[in-house]
Amino acid sequence: MKPIAMIIGAVVLVLAYNSVFTVNMTQTALVLQLQEYQKTIHEPGLYFKIPIYQEVRYFTKQLLVNDEEPTEVITKDKKNLLIDSYSMWRITDPLLFFQTVHSERGGQARLDDIIKSELRVELGTHDLIDVVTITREAIMTKVAIEVNVQSIKYGIHVLDVRIKRADLPNEIANSIFSRMRTERERIAKEYRSEGKEEATKIRAETDKERVILIAEAYKQEQIIRGDGDGKSTKIYASAFNKDRKFYSFMRSMQAYKASFQSGTTILLSENSDFLEFLNKSR
Repeated sequence: MKPIAMIIGAVVLVLAYNSVFTVNMTQTALVLQLQEYQKTIHEPGLYFKIPIYQEVRYFTKQLLVNDEEPTEVITKDKKNLLIDSYSMWRITDPLLFFQTVHSERGGQARLDDIIKSELRVELGTHDLIDVVTITREAIMTKVAIEVNVQSIKYGIHVLDVRIKRADLPNEIANSIFSRMRTERERIAKEYRSEGKEEATKIRAETDKERVILIAEAYKQEQIIRGDGDGKSTKIYASAFNKDRKFYSFMRSMQAYKASFQSGTTILLSENSDFLEFLNKSR
């Protein structure tokens, strides 16, 4: 009898254990009876069910984050973009959610499809510059609204959809970077050419100013020299008028100095006027 009693006791314990379930604060529970919906439990606590005949499915009340697979889209200006996005959502109708997508994994898969479709549609109406600048926030807000509208029928509420990264496909990126590099090199070459041209202009202008300054200095020199010669002539003329013999003597001395310093041999007669003062000095 004891083995039978132990078996019966074990069965009772198993049935008792399987007839009790708990729901915590972050969960909503669906009670199914032979796979048919019976009731929804929103409040946390301890509950009972009929073992084997009934089962419980749990769904979280917490915010869920879905990291979508990167998808390729074509913008309005025919540029290919690889969009890496994520969404934040929660289950608002557990029964509808269970009846349509069955589980969180099914919900994530359905959201992936909806978001990819909306990204292609919406980004296809905008140029690349809009997607990679501040306009992107407005674009993604519109995407989130449309995704939420389509998700309601699955018992899902989408709070937000955001782009983590928007990259060009590798082959396109390489082509664009190559064009950008070529353009930068062209601009740099133009700047260098303009710099050389400007340097040539500056040198030419400097040479011109130097020539002008030298000419001006020579002009001033000639003016000063002419002025000095004029004054010298006046002085000599004044001396001539005052003492003609002394003037004649000084002019002869200057002539002697100029002639004898030149190293030139001069043949003159003893009676030459040029030697007048030398003959007198004997």
